[in-house]
Amino acid sequence: MDLDDLHIFRCVVREGGIARAASRLNRVPSNVTTRMKQLEDRLGVSLFRRQGRTLTLTESGRILLGHADRLLEMADLAEQEVASGAVRGTLRLGSLESTAGARLPPLLSSFHLQFPEMSIELQSGITDVLLRMLDRHEIDAAFVAEPFELGRLSSLPVYDEELTLISAKGDSRIRGAQDLDGKTIVVFPHGCSYRRRLTEWLAAEGVTPGRILEFGSYHAIVACVAAATGVGIISAEMLDRAVLGTEVQRHPLPGKLRINRTHLVWSGDASPPLQALMSLLPRLSANKRRRS
Repeated sequence: MDLDDLHIFRCVVREGGIARAASRLNRVPSNVTTRMKQLEDRLGVSLFRRQGRTLTLTESGRILLGHADRLLEMADLAEQEVASGAVRGTLRLGSLESTAGARLPPLLSSFHLQFPEMSIELQSGITDVLLRMLDRHEIDAAFVAEPFELGRLSSLPVYDEELTLISAKGDSRIRGAQDLDGKTIVVFPHGCSYRRRLTEWLAAEGVTPGRILEFGSYHAIVACVAAATGVGIISAEMLDRAVLGTEVQRHPLPGKLRINRTHLVWSGDASPPLQALMSLLPRLSANKRRRS
């Protein structure tokens, strides 16, 4: 497949139309249109559908865009590495806030020291948001937590996180799901894997929370719980680093809920920057027995 065709195709996608892509590429629009028609004829599929004045990708176009990004990146990296002997490039990485705050600092420091020619762009979010970003090729890889749908993604288990319930100091001890009946639950928005584990546990025990309050950061959740607003669920290691971490009390979760695994996930072949990062990660067995 002609890399120049893929470059033109990606430019049309990014610019949102033929005319803007032609201007960006210093080509006439008719040339860009012809190249895209030839590419569609070669593949035997439609890559775009027109919506008003803009072009949107078909499912085939979305699949090709993922491959085009990787092929063009690999071509650039191959040229750079051959010319300089060093691995270069940018890794667009997504991460849970808990992983970014507690796990990634020493990893990224080692990465910078060992691969100074590469850089990392880091975005944080909840699991479902990160998976959607990965699907739209907005990031190259992401650290996400179970449970999630793997689908066509590749996955490497990397960290086991201990989760804990937290409540305000002075509140009664929480010994089981029934103690949460009617209480306010303080969690991340829908799509957070920790929230999903908590709500599924309560539902299985026939427990109905009184209210569910949603916050966008761990610090806000801890502060809200410390103010006796409700009960939250959080990574124990992240709680150790939270500003108000000592202002709440911890309650252990059942063994099947307490340990939650974080995975690095990506689509297609791992790029050289991603391979470099993976070389520094801990290796956990996918079948490793969880602590009870």
